[in-house]
Amino acid sequence: MKLDNRIVDKQIDALVGALRDPIIVLPGGWGDTLPDWIKTSITLERLVMNMKALKGEEMTGSDAEVAAYLYTASLTAPMDSDWTQIYLYIATKVYEKWRTKDSGVTMPDDVRVDSLDNYRMGLLKELKEWLYRQRVKAREERGRAERREAREEVAARAPKQLGLGF
Repeated sequence: MKLDNRIVDKQIDALVGALRDPIIVLPGGWGDTLPDWIKTSITLERLVMNMKALKGEEMTGSDAEVAAYLYTASLTAPMDSDWTQIYLYIATKVYEKWRTKDSGVTMPDDVRVDSLDNYRMGLLKELKEWLYRQRVKAREERGRAERREAREEVAARAPKQLGLGF
């Protein structure tokens, strides 16, 4: 079976993106306060998402990415009850997946949220899709900037002083 080069390139781009894409946070200065464990969790969940995409699932933002985004949002401005419940739901999932096994500490019962209604699940799905689009957009912009810089560097090195007309 012959693989289409565009498909392979897209898969490689997604893999590199999982490792290099920025973590999308709400502007306001809180992004630099993300704990290291959540950053690692984001990378690992992005890699898992890439594997799922190979099996036909749609690419979206991960639970850890949502947790990071809502963390910065909660520190920037108060959230309404829907987003508070979504944040606590996703925080419960992410904390227990990535932190409980290291620390043995679970999410406290008074803030634990184990399920969401359909409306809030819809909001969560939309946020995951939006976060993924923002990541791809940032990756594409970075690629354009890198190609522009490379062209400018080549142009700067051109032998203009020799009068060759380049």
